[in-house]
Amino acid sequence: MGIGIRLRKLWGLRGGVALCLALAAIAGVWSVQSIGLLPPRLTPRALEMATASTHVVVDTPTSAVIDLRRDTYSFEALTNRAVLLGNVIAGSAVRQRIAERAHIPPETLRIEAPLTTMQPAAPPESGNAKQTSDILRSNDQYRVNIQANPSVPMLDIYARAPTAASAAVLANAAVDELRAYLTRLAAAKKTPAADQLKLLQLGRAKGTVINKGVRWEVFVLAFVLTFAVSCATVLFLTRVRAGWRLQTLTERATRA
Repeated sequence: MGIGIRLRKLWGLRGGVALCLALAAIAGVWSVQSIGLLPPRLTPRALEMATASTHVVVDTPTSAVIDLRRDTYSFEALTNRAVLLGNVIAGSAVRQRIAERAHIPPETLRIEAPLTTMQPAAPPESGNAKQTSDILRSNDQYRVNIQANPSVPMLDIYARAPTAASAAVLANAAVDELRAYLTRLAAAKKTPAADQLKLLQLGRAKGTVINKGVRWEVFVLAFVLTFAVSCATVLFLTRVRAGWRLQTLTERATRA
C-alpha cells in the first residue's frame, strides 16, 4: 500500500514537472515568436535593434568650405540653413517620400527635427515630444534623429530600425529625399544652379545591430521565469490538495 502511494506521488511529481517544462517552453517561444493559430504559424518578433548614421555638409556650388576667400559669416548663414533643412526632412511631405523610398509604412516612421537653443525640445504638436510611454514602444518602429552641428553647416542623421540593412536604407533615404526635394523646389522656382545649395554626403550609411543575441536572452529569461513560477504554483496546489485530503481523512476517523 505504501509503495503504491509513493509511486502515485512520484508519477504526480513527474507530471507536474513535465507540465511546468511545457509551459516554460511555450512561454519561451512566445517571447521571441508571434504564435498564430489560424493558420498555425510562427512570426519572429522585432526584438533586435539596429542603427545607422551618415553626415551631410551643406555647401554652395563654389564650395564655401574650401574657398579661403569666403569669410566665416558665410559659414554662419549655411549653419542656419542646415537647421532649416533638418526641419524640412521632418516635414510631412518629405517624411512620406522617405518612407516610400525605404519601403516602410509611413505611420511607423518618426523623424525628430534638430533642436537648437531657440527650440530646446520638440513641440508637443509635432508628435516627437519625449514621453514616459516611449519605453513601451515596439522595436518595429523606424526612427530618424537629425542633429545640426552648432558650429559648422553639417547635419548628423541617425536612423534606427529592426535590421542593419533597413537602418542603412532609412538613413540614406533621408539624404536622397532631401536632395530630391531641393531639386524639385529649385525647378519649380526656376532657381539658377549657381544659386542652389549643394549637399555633400560624407559616405553612405552602414547599419549595425546593437543588441546581438537578444533573442536567446529573452527566450532563456522567459523560460526560467515561467518554469520557476509554474513549479511554485504546482507545489502550492499540491500542498493545498494534500492538506484537504488529510483534513478529510481526519474527519472520517473522528466520525468513526
